[in-house]
Amino acid sequence: FLVTVVSIVEMATLQLSGCVAPLGGVIVREQAASFRSASFGNPAVLRGKSGPPNQRNLMRSLQSSGRDNGDLVRQRIPAVLRIGSKLRTSRGRHTISCALHKGMSLTQLAAQQGNPEMVLVMGQIQLACKVIASKIARAGIEDLYGYSEAAGGSTNASGESQKKLDVVSNEIMVDALTRSGQVHVQASEEDEEPFVCSPPGQKGRYVVVFDPLDGSRNIECSVATGTIFGIYDALEGVDGLSTEEQAMRNALQPGTSLVAAGYALYSSATMLVLTFGAGTHGFTLDPDLGEFVMTHPNMQIPKRGQIYSVNDARYHDWPEGLQRYIDTVRQGKGENPKKYSARYICSLVGDFHRTLLYGGVAMNPRSHLRLVYEANPLAFVAEQAGGMGSDGKRRIMDILPDAVHQRLPLFLGSPEDIKELESYGDVQQLVNPGYEV
Repeated sequence: FLVTVVSIVEMATLQLSGCVAPLGGVIVREQAASFRSASFGNPAVLRGKSGPPNQRNLMRSLQSSGRDNGDLVRQRIPAVLRIGSKLRTSRGRHTISCALHKGMSLTQLAAQQGNPEMVLVMGQIQLACKVIASKIARAGIEDLYGYSEAAGGSTNASGESQKKLDVVSNEIMVDALTRSGQVHVQASEEDEEPFVCSPPGQKGRYVVVFDPLDGSRNIECSVATGTIFGIYDALEGVDGLSTEEQAMRNALQPGTSLVAAGYALYSSATMLVLTFGAGTHGFTLDPDLGEFVMTHPNMQIPKRGQIYSVNDARYHDWPEGLQRYIDTVRQGKGENPKKYSARYICSLVGDFHRTLLYGGVAMNPRSHLRLVYEANPLAFVAEQAGGMGSDGKRRIMDILPDAVHQRLPLFLGSPEDIKELESYGDVQQLVNPGYEV
């Protein structure tokens, strides 16, 4: 069982780095020891300056900013990927036909995309999410509750007060993605502008947009929080522009151009739910192995649910159409004769994850959530699970962003519920009286 948990790609990559012996069981045991160590929660691990010897060597070898390691992996891993597998084409990309099964690792699924660059990027996202999960679990111990007092103020690019963990999580994500060597542009909800992170004269293959810690307002009471991310191919034909303009154009791609998206959920378990454009799959972090293993293959949202998720306290500020919809479904007078229940966490990842599993609709009718960092990635995940993402009038992924911090109403959930809600017409709360929390 230990051998099957570790993918062929992980074994090949670790052997190329010279960090471990070529035996699956040995790899698992050494990785598990590394991940269980107390130093794993330290972001210095990302830089190869801390952690057990094998982990330090691995970080230094595979996360250096140069091209040498990336070139080595590109040359050697594809041959490994083709062993016993048959290549097929999906959305213009090579993927590997392989049966999905519980217990397979997230790295194995990434390897099916047929390019080692995606394996490296997803490996770094996994690593960052593990470190963030560790920081959240130890927040009270490490004095990470409360608001940031960092130099330059304690607000993000949208003018919102930043928690200490917002700042820490952003640094972890930026560092991890930069050291993958395969990311050209990053755009974070916590930063003013997107930026090019490829070394001069080099260009990573991907663009990554992300919200490093969604729901941090709830962090002190240990409510579910999360990380949201979306991955695009880097644009061609913009190399002659300034780095600032390159970064902006790459970050403002429509949701229809996403090649992968997902979210991490930090709760009673740490999960990564993601899609590469061919279904949505859920992975749970096994704390003994330090590995995300598949627990929810081919997730499918129910066509209709019986739960709506929204802040009912704002009812009297809603437009008439949204009021009528909520009044109707909770009385059992809608297309579904059952009375709906309200479930609301005020953590987008938490509310969306429950909706993905149980059906219904999760929403914020105000122009509050960001198209680039939150709406597009989650809409992609929802659609690949058979659901829908809407702003109340149109498909989220069809909207062309005009600013990296563009906000809009967001409705995610079961297709029949979303269509019924849209039929009420006036469901967007365009007038925002302002709320102080």
